[in-house]
Amino acid sequence: MTLMEYTQITVGRDGPITVITMNRPEKLNAWTPRMAEEQAQAIHEANLDPAVGAMVLTGAGRGFCAGADMADTFQSRIDGVDPGNDTAGGVGGMPVGLDWVALVRNSKPIVCAVNGAAIGIGVTMCLPADQIIASTAAKFGMGFIKMGLVPELASTRFLAARVGFGHASDLFLSGRVIGGAEAFQLGLADRLCEPEELLPTALAVASSYAANADLQLRMTKQLITNNAVESDFHLIQRREQAMLAECWKSPEHKEAVAAFIDKRPPVFRPTV
Repeated sequence: MTLMEYTQITVGRDGPITVITMNRPEKLNAWTPRMAEEQAQAIHEANLDPAVGAMVLTGAGRGFCAGADMADTFQSRIDGVDPGNDTAGGVGGMPVGLDWVALVRNSKPIVCAVNGAAIGIGVTMCLPADQIIASTAAKFGMGFIKMGLVPELASTRFLAARVGFGHASDLFLSGRVIGGAEAFQLGLADRLCEPEELLPTALAVASSYAANADLQLRMTKQLITNNAVESDFHLIQRREQAMLAECWKSPEHKEAVAAFIDKRPPVFRPTV
């Protein structure tokens, strides 16, 4: 991956947690292909850093991500100008070669802290994440139908998995905007917090994941991804057994057993 300067996000650290913040607050962090590439780079770097155990994705200012930037994405495409690095050849409006769903599902745990408006891709970028935590000030909307578009980033599966077929259909077909409390009630958000508690809660949740071993965290995510809609229970168990056998031989398992016997917390990553 060619490293780029961050111009639309900021990246910080809180202990073992990398905090990735979309940083276009004057536009409620409206999404662009460039922003996605910067996010992908930050996730990639966190995945390579053994001191990082999990990530938090959030937005600067009042918004989380109020959808795609109208001028820089939709209007550019209408005018015949690709808004990024060959988004026409990519998936879901992403630059070619960037599979957002695969990136998120194959990464260390990712927690989305939705602080304000999350519309369109502001929602779909979160759906593959491991936890979605909403502020009571958050707003969620699947606005694709309002733009003459259809959903992307496998959201027609992920949203239905989170909220059920009927609620997913309603949110997609109406394009209506719901508050954080309703998102939590429906299951779109996994937790609900007051605004001042949002980031501390997200960091605490991410830290509870980061306390565990990277290998097993990512294996578990892979099993959840592959088995969530698998109907063959023998195949599910074969997949689990193959990874379990690998875990039995791993240094992480050895450390966990030793820590239990020694009555101490296991150490799975370097301290920072």
